[in-house]
Amino acid sequence: MPRITLIEFGGAQHTIDAAAGMSLMQNAVDNGVAGIDADCGGACACGTCHCFIDPQWREVSGVADAMEEAMLGMRPDRADDSRLSCQIEVSDAMDGMVVRLPEFQM
Repeated sequence: MPRITLIEFGGAQHTIDAAAGMSLMQNAVDNGVAGIDADCGGACACGTCHCFIDPQWREVSGVADAMEEAMLGMRPDRADDSRLSCQIEVSDAMDGMVVRLPEFQM
């Protein structure tokens, strides 16, 4: 079970034991991580599970597809390291991954 650290905009850290095969969003919600609202429940339709993937973890987290890119395009805080956590499937290779959460979801 990979351990992933999610860091809120204000600095609070949540290190969770994430279930491989589930989305990062669902793992965060199941562990009560503030800052992952997930209003659409993981349908890539709202952008409220926006997160920033630390550079060394971008390759293992995958690449955003066209639908995710469209949703990210609506975020005022979009950056090169932006992803929607509902579109990231957790794998064992993510053990130690660090994810930062945006200010606008607090």
